[in-house]
Amino acid sequence: MSIRPLLLSVALFGFGSPVWAATKVDLDYNVRFVPEDDVAEVSMTLDKGEAIQRLSFNLGDEQRYSDFSSEGGEWTQESPERGIWTPGKGKTKLSYRVKISHPRADGKFDALMTRDWALFRGDNLIPSAAMQIQDKTNLVAHLKFKLPEGWPSVETGWPRVGKNTFRINNPQRKFDRPTGWILAGKIGTRRTKLGETDVTIAAPDGQGMRRMDMLTMLTYVWPEAQAVFPRDPKKLLVVGANDPMWRGGLSASNSYFMHAGRPTVSENGTSSLVHELVHVFTRIKDTDKSDWISEGLAEYYAIELVRRSGGMTEERYQKVREQLLKWSKSVKTLRTENSTGPITARAVLMLQDLDREIRKATNDRKQLSLDDVTRGLMRLDKVSTKDFIQISENVMGKSSDVLDTKLLKSK
Repeated sequence: MSIRPLLLSVALFGFGSPVWAATKVDLDYNVRFVPEDDVAEVSMTLDKGEAIQRLSFNLGDEQRYSDFSSEGGEWTQESPERGIWTPGKGKTKLSYRVKISHPRADGKFDALMTRDWALFRGDNLIPSAAMQIQDKTNLVAHLKFKLPEGWPSVETGWPRVGKNTFRINNPQRKFDRPTGWILAGKIGTRRTKLGETDVTIAAPDGQGMRRMDMLTMLTYVWPEAQAVFPRDPKKLLVVGANDPMWRGGLSASNSYFMHAGRPTVSENGTSSLVHELVHVFTRIKDTDKSDWISEGLAEYYAIELVRRSGGMTEERYQKVREQLLKWSKSVKTLRTENSTGPITARAVLMLQDLDREIRKATNDRKQLSLDDVTRGLMRLDKVSTKDFIQISENVMGKSSDVLDTKLLKSK
C-alpha cells in the first residue's frame, strides 16, 4: 500500500467515526409522579436539538396534557388535539403535565393512580408524534422515573439499565417512545426467564394478583408458543390490579394487563392470560371489518396452546367446542370492526375446522397447519379477510371449503 492511501485509511478509521457515520442524539424522558394531583410531570430532553426539525404531537381529544413549556425551542399549540415542538440548537427540553387516571364508559379504569401506586400505558405518557429528523441521525432514548417518597420501585416492558431507568429502542418506530404498560409504587413482582425472554409478573400490594399461578401457566405453555410464533421478545411484563380496574385483559407490544380477578383458566376452558400472550407474540393488526382474525386467533391459541402442552384432554377439548357452538349459534357474520364474545367463539370454531382442512390437504407432503398461516399473517402490517383467505389457500395449495362461507361476506 502506498503512503497516500494509508494516510487516508488512518484519517477515516484511526481517528474516530467515518464522516458518513450516523449522528447520535440522546433523548431523555424524565417522569415525576404527583399522586395528590393525579398527574405525572414529564420532560423530554435532546442533547442535540438541531437534529430534529420538529415533532407534531397528537394530543387526542380528552385533554390529558397541559402546561407545555419549551427551553431552548418553541412550542405551538395549533389546537386542543395538536401541538408542534420545534427544538432549539444544542440542549433543549419540552416539559408538560399529563393526567394518569382514565375512566372507561362502564365506570372502570384502564389507567389509575392512587396514593400508593400508578398503573397506566406509556403510550399515553408520551403522546404519539410525527417527527421530521435529519438524515443519518440515531436517537438513543432513555426513560427515567423520580418516584414519590415511599414508592420503592417501577416496572416497564423495556430493559432496565439503571436505578429506575430503562432503555427505549423500537426499530419499528422513527420516534422512540415508551409504549406498553408501566407500574410504579408499592408493588410485588415474580420473575423468571423463559427461553430468551425475561418475564415479570407485577401488581400493587394487596390486590390479590395470583402471580405464581400466572408464572406457572406461562412456563407451561411457553415452549408451545415458541414453536408457533417465531419471536423472542427480550422482555415481557404482565401487570394487574383489582377493581376498579377494567375486568379484562389489554395487550401492548412488550407487556399486557390482566385484571387480578380473572382466573388463569376460565370455566369455559379458555385462558385470558394466554389469549393476551398471543396478541403480544403475533402483533396482528386487522383492517376492513376483520377484527375476527386477531381476536379469533388469540382465542384459538388460548385453547390450543394449553391443549398441546398437555393441560387439556381430548374429552375436555370437545366439551369446549360444544360450549363455543352454543355460545355462537346466532352469529351470521364475522365481519365487524370489533368482535364480540359470540363472534370470536364462532371464529375459533372456523379456525379449528380450517386447521383440520389444511392438515388433511397437506398430509402427502410435509404436513402444514394453521400455524403456517399465522406465521404468514405476522409478516403483514395489517391483515384483511381477503389476505387471510389468500394466505390460507396458498399454504393449503388449493381453495378452501371451510373459508367458502357466508360468515366471511361483508354486510
